[in-house]
Amino acid sequence: MTEGLHLVVPEEVRWLDPEQQRAWRAFCVGTTLLFDRLDDELRAEVGIGMNEYEVLVRLSEAEDNRMRMSTLADAMCFSRSRITHTIARMQRDGLVERTAACDDGRGIIAQLTDRGMSTLVEAAPTHVSGVRAHIVDLAEAGDFAALGRVMDAVVDQLAAAHPEADLR
Repeated sequence: MTEGLHLVVPEEVRWLDPEQQRAWRAFCVGTTLLFDRLDDELRAEVGIGMNEYEVLVRLSEAEDNRMRMSTLADAMCFSRSRITHTIARMQRDGLVERTAACDDGRGIIAQLTDRGMSTLVEAAPTHVSGVRAHIVDLAEAGDFAALGRVMDAVVDQLAAAHPEADLR
């Protein structure tokens, strides 16, 4: 019988102080709750979730509203399997179409349909209202700008693991 768990950790570990620990945990719980709420609101109002909304946004911003599936997966930090399943669902709903890439015949292109664009136009006010209500309007302008700077630094540091992706 042991009297407690004894962890052996390197001395050079820079532990979080109580304020950093509180902020980190608030960030973890807050982002989970925020994305769950935004997803719930989109599903209730428009019948799509955050992942589908982000696909529609990415395609709407791409040239000719089309993008290689592998590029889309990289941009969203999705696995190839996950983007394939997401696009398959969206294709069944008439939001996107899939076609073979003309340049090499091996790649697959996802293209926004007219219905997909209409769904995006319908969903955007719900999404933006939620983002405003649940984060932007809760923060002082300087605090929100600081959050943006911190997350830009995180992306800059971690994007090296995804050199092929346009993560912004």
